[in-house]
Amino acid sequence: MKLIIAEKPDQGAKLASPFKHKKQQGFIEIFPNPFFPEGALVTWAVGHVCELVPPEAYDPGLKRWSISSLPIIPEKFKHRVAPSKFKQFQVIKSLLLRPDVKEIIHAGDAGREGEYIVRIAVQLSGVKKPMKRLWISSLTPKAVEQGFMNLKSEEATRPLYYEALSRSCADWLVGMNGSRVYSLLFQRRGIREVFSTGRVQSPTLALIVAREKEIRNFKPEPFWELKAKFVTKDARYDGTWFKGEQSRFTTKEEAELVRQFCKGKEARVVDLVKERKEFQPPQFFNLSSLQAAANQIYKYSPQKTLNALQQLYLDGFISYPRSDSAYVTPEEAKQFPDILARLSRLDSFKSYFPLPVQSIANHKRFVNAAKVSDHYAIIPTEVIPQPSRLKDDERNLYELIVKRLIAAHYEKAIIDYSRLTTLVGGQETFLTKGRQIVQEGWRTVLYEHDSGEESELEVLPPLVEGDTGAVEELMVKEGKTQAPKRYTEGQLITLMKTAGKHLEDSELEKVLERTEGLGTEATRAGIISVLKERNYIEVKKNLVYATNKGMMLVEALGDSILASAEMTAKWEQRLHDIGQGKASPQSFMEQVRKLSQKIVQDALENARTWTFTAQQLEEGKPLKHTEADSEGLGPCPKCQKPVVDKKSLFGCSAYPQCNFSFSKKVLGKTISETQIKRFLKTGKTASLKGFKKGDRMFEAALVWNKEQQKVSFELK
Repeated sequence: MKLIIAEKPDQGAKLASPFKHKKQQGFIEIFPNPFFPEGALVTWAVGHVCELVPPEAYDPGLKRWSISSLPIIPEKFKHRVAPSKFKQFQVIKSLLLRPDVKEIIHAGDAGREGEYIVRIAVQLSGVKKPMKRLWISSLTPKAVEQGFMNLKSEEATRPLYYEALSRSCADWLVGMNGSRVYSLLFQRRGIREVFSTGRVQSPTLALIVAREKEIRNFKPEPFWELKAKFVTKDARYDGTWFKGEQSRFTTKEEAELVRQFCKGKEARVVDLVKERKEFQPPQFFNLSSLQAAANQIYKYSPQKTLNALQQLYLDGFISYPRSDSAYVTPEEAKQFPDILARLSRLDSFKSYFPLPVQSIANHKRFVNAAKVSDHYAIIPTEVIPQPSRLKDDERNLYELIVKRLIAAHYEKAIIDYSRLTTLVGGQETFLTKGRQIVQEGWRTVLYEHDSGEESELEVLPPLVEGDTGAVEELMVKEGKTQAPKRYTEGQLITLMKTAGKHLEDSELEKVLERTEGLGTEATRAGIISVLKERNYIEVKKNLVYATNKGMMLVEALGDSILASAEMTAKWEQRLHDIGQGKASPQSFMEQVRKLSQKIVQDALENARTWTFTAQQLEEGKPLKHTEADSEGLGPCPKCQKPVVDKKSLFGCSAYPQCNFSFSKKVLGKTISETQIKRFLKTGKTASLKGFKKGDRMFEAALVWNKEQQKVSFELK
């Protein structure tokens, strides 16, 4: 007889549903059938039924927090049964011990966490019996039967277990040591709160705090725009004054002078440029893109979206939700005609049929086996629900997923964009933008409205170069520069996924691009929830705010690797290699042990310069040493405003109006504050050794190229 161990109770029920079965206490008995001639038993974990033991399990003295006991580095990590899940573990163990159970079928979620949860439970039971692996991406009866017919050997997925185990132990080391040392050091300054740190949590918080500081330090500046209404023989249209790259005036007087000049003058069309753009249907959803879309449209938090998707998956209506792929394999694409035929009978989707494109089986934008790793994109299955019977959030998400599939079978959208330049009085120029939808295509299904400026563009009147008219009206409009916008929760998911753009090292950027940024598809929503629970961030009306506690922690971390996306990039690459069987988990853990020592050392070193007080935290007073307080390192070569230290780089304090920045590391060479001060004062650093390009080391000075407005090398 075979014992099937699922990850969750609902999942276990789905695995038994295609067969005649009987529910028992904590397990299901499957009666003999062609798949299981001797019958089978199905049981389940309840999430992480086992957990890493706390520090005091290694040494009772570690229950008391003290800096002298840090870092805590166990020689060998141990697991225990989670106290709240002991009863179900006993069910699993008793079934594993049954003499008639000859083989185990590992049926956890098809991913590294599922691999970890079930294997650890089996190990703690002490039972060693042959094991096979069920690997499926949907829980429909058809998928379940096919999965049992094509079981994998347990060796095929064992590296994923090593990856998950390494990830879990490494996060324990970093979180335990980082949290204890920073909490204890804060206590020395009268701040009696627990400050939790983490490998993914801390760099994510650092990104949020960086945006918070940009907003708090931003000083709005007034500007004025000149708007005009033109009239010709056949049309009326609007325009905005511009000259070269400039479209705003810095004083009202300047705007008024141009307005007075333009009054009553002739207006002539001097340039009309049209550009046709074609837009392919959007790709299928992976978890991050679906969480971002649901947040933008419905304001759902990433965790709420994940919870609803999990239920749709357990009900068999969609494929595995924690997917990082936007593609399907040819095998899944073969199922689309049948799925779409069933969907076409639902009132919600009838109007989109018949489909303009009958098959996308050969369309590599959607079907590409090479870009599917563990799981394919999130798609509807052949089990079609009645949408009206779903909960509101489940129905909304299901419709988003279905519409993406339908839209993939529509033609591209084609839009003409126009830029018209009007010359007034032979001297001043005004710009008018417009667009015209030539072919609606897939937009018919998704109704994706453009945001911001583009949504206001209209079809331009039928004008040609040389047409003349007159200025009908002129208006000077005052405005103010706007601070950077706060992230929404959906944008935060995207920020975590694309955190590579915040790295200065091009190789590390590629690593994050390859490993999908900070965290994984399965963990990002949980990280955001943890940041909220620990009072590091607040979410108000879907906008993310860093709290004073969160800002205080990031300020305390300083340049520590704990706040660095760079560290996460290196870890994610190594963990990915472990999961692929290309790297040693033992070697990785040895590096993490050394890293834990450095985290403690860095904290003790950084704490010497802290000026934090409990009053700052309680009253929400601004922290000292913010960029706004800084006198700067020198004048910006672009705009002359102060250049300040922005942790990972030196940048202009007038950002985003001025985008000057200077990386702290250039081609592997760290640039000191002394050198940046010299650069800003003289336009040139000293000649520096240690730059590396490929295998070649070279010496050069960094100079400001006034013509190209960028930093260049001056070789020695």
